[in-house]
Amino acid sequence: MFLKKLVKPSVFALKNVSGQGQVLAAAAARQQHSQPSASMRPETSTAKSLMDIGTRRIFNEDHDIFRQSVRRFYQEEVVPHHNEWEKAGQVSRELWEKAGEQGLLGVMTPEEHGGIGGDAFSAAVTWEEQMYSNCSGPGFALHSDIVIPYIVKYGSKEQIERFIPAMTAGKCIGAIAMTEPGAGSDLQGVRTHAKKDGSDWILNGNKVFITNGWMADLVVVVTVTNREAKTAAHGISLFLVEEGMKGFQKGRKLDKIGLKAQDTAELFFEDVRLPASALLGELDKGFYYLMNELPQERLLIADMGIASCEFMFEETRNYVLQRKAFGKTIAHLQTVQHKLAELKTEICVGRAFIDNCIQLFAEKRLDPSTASMAKYWATDLQNKVATQCLQLHGGWGYMLEYPIAKAFVDSRVQPIYGGTNEIMKELIARAIVSQK
Repeated sequence: MFLKKLVKPSVFALKNVSGQGQVLAAAAARQQHSQPSASMRPETSTAKSLMDIGTRRIFNEDHDIFRQSVRRFYQEEVVPHHNEWEKAGQVSRELWEKAGEQGLLGVMTPEEHGGIGGDAFSAAVTWEEQMYSNCSGPGFALHSDIVIPYIVKYGSKEQIERFIPAMTAGKCIGAIAMTEPGAGSDLQGVRTHAKKDGSDWILNGNKVFITNGWMADLVVVVTVTNREAKTAAHGISLFLVEEGMKGFQKGRKLDKIGLKAQDTAELFFEDVRLPASALLGELDKGFYYLMNELPQERLLIADMGIASCEFMFEETRNYVLQRKAFGKTIAHLQTVQHKLAELKTEICVGRAFIDNCIQLFAEKRLDPSTASMAKYWATDLQNKVATQCLQLHGGWGYMLEYPIAKAFVDSRVQPIYGGTNEIMKELIARAIVSQK
């Protein structure tokens, strides 16, 4: 396998991508033949901490081993450098390659396509552990579980062989360019267009708010290819645009209120000549592909949202148990105790639903409406928890040196990207009224 040659020895318990793949493959196999003892795993509501390893029935011992490895990676390779990366507006390329060496990229991608070969539960571990570290800089989840699946599912054999091994290794960073200044959640409002020129295509337009946009080596670009189609949805295609192509320019790294270490950029395409081989999938089928993949993106956002809630709760619990007022810790105040009880209950209820969605996704049964419910509910809850946990920190919660302050500003974008929560409600309602 390509990656076996690429990987170098590491300080972590799981020492290479091959070994990581074996652990994840075992986890997937065990998940398919789960034993009765799995039901004895404590749920988050009864665990000592909402972030404990070894909880939740959707996981098994192999997932626990993987989680330990991912958690160690974030604590040793990300947390110590994150403040520096926030000032730079991006993480380092070295971090991407280290993540590749540890088998943390392309986790769900089949081994035969150059990925790790893990299951959906293993991918969820990587999403959650990033939120538990409170480090929003690495754009690994979008790269691995949004961009890579488009290429694996709709790409040609040549595209898969060329890009996926390098993306799994962290040597080719991926982004997807949907949003435009005049088209956010309304994908049918896209104006970026490609015109046929012989066997080539000429691409023009611009995109905004693109995660991994500044560092991206490969961008999946949503483009209009048929302006005469009966509806806008019937005239959209996807193209693979590579760094260095003439006419492809990256704008500034956008200055955001949160996600400071995540490189978010504007992208400009001016007469970019694309070969026929740059078309991803079939012509004018792009909107169909987007609709197929958006439930996975929304589940990812939802799970990261609930994981952030779990982190913020534990951070706040620790704070109120130490902070003193009126001669005792504020945890002794009934109003604080009741607020913690409310927060934990809501988080555990949300976690139960999100875990059910992860299970459905693993079984290929997660429908768009349910994914929209998960995204809307979890991200709204995330912002509620962020606000109330910051309040329990008092004035110190307003100081960026405290983790809760960063979690608060990072949470605000969650109900916006991946389709605004207002659009999520529209999609949910549409499914309700269309049922007979």
